[in-house]
Amino acid sequence: MSMKPCLNSFTLKIIALTAMIIDHIGAFLFPQYLILRIIGRLAFPIYAFLVVEGFFHTSDVKRYMMRLAAFAVISEAPFDLVITGKILEAGSQNIFFTLFIGVALMYLYGQQYSAAGKMGCVILAVLAGDLFRTDYGSWGVLMIFCFYIFRERKWAKNLTVAGINVIAFGYIQAYAVIALPFIALYNGKRGPGVKYFFYAVYPVHLLLIFFVKIMI
Repeated sequence: MSMKPCLNSFTLKIIALTAMIIDHIGAFLFPQYLILRIIGRLAFPIYAFLVVEGFFHTSDVKRYMMRLAAFAVISEAPFDLVITGKILEAGSQNIFFTLFIGVALMYLYGQQYSAAGKMGCVILAVLAGDLFRTDYGSWGVLMIFCFYIFRERKWAKNLTVAGINVIAFGYIQAYAVIALPFIALYNGKRGPGVKYFFYAVYPVHLLLIFFVKIMI
């Protein structure tokens, strides 16, 4: 007997947000506790899933992309500080860049009428993930695309996303498959509308972790 979908978008965001903060505390403050990183693996698949749902439900895709791009820029200094101690460093870019490329891919893919055009969009977006060294890179962009292209095909979606995490990433990222049962419980409802809180908490929590890091 399958469980009735009972998690709305807000609840999934809370789960992803909590997992992300736990992951970053483990990565930057307590790397000796692997369990913190394992818990953190839930975050990105849920965010990847939700950015696809956001794409389908937004009334203005271009504004949605602009919002992601704005927070990508805002978050880059806190992201670089906590990773390298430098205000700006080109070695890696924060997760908002990955989400932005994913949404841009979905938008451009939907504008194409030929198979070649659609494939070209996928290839360019995947290459952009690696070229700009975004968090989770090309595989992160591809994970977003799998949630998009297999949105109505449950098993294809689960198998491809699980495959990316277990085979492509491997090691600790394989625990990301634990996120799939939570995603399966999504009921299609939005929940409380406090979207800017979830955007803002990303750079803010990175700054807080950075300050704690330099004090201990």
